[in-house]
Amino acid sequence: MSNKELPVLQAPACCAPMVREPLSDQDAKSLAGVFKALSDPVRLRLLSLIASFEGGEACVCDLTGPFDVSQPTISHHLRVLREAGLIEGERRGTWVYYWVLPDALSRLGTLLAT
Repeated sequence: MSNKELPVLQAPACCAPMVREPLSDQDAKSLAGVFKALSDPVRLRLLSLIASFEGGEACVCDLTGPFDVSQPTISHHLRVLREAGLIEGERRGTWVYYWVLPDALSRLGTLLAT
């Protein structure tokens, strides 16, 4: 496992930084789900762990060890992150591999920029 930095991508046109203009109602509703998904410490750590794996993707089999929760609980947290649009996954044989969606992180970074 390596600590690899995520690439900086062109910011999507959806949201201007909050310090420049207020969020639209639609953007606020959309982003609230993302922040809600990130408000759980296990989910925040999962996102960080997935992003830090060599090649930018992690097998679900590698994600259960670092946490003091059951495998079904990890699966639940991964589903919440996926539904929030922060990660994506793909089944390969027995295992599911997950990766972070850079556009989602870029959107959050743009929103929080000063």
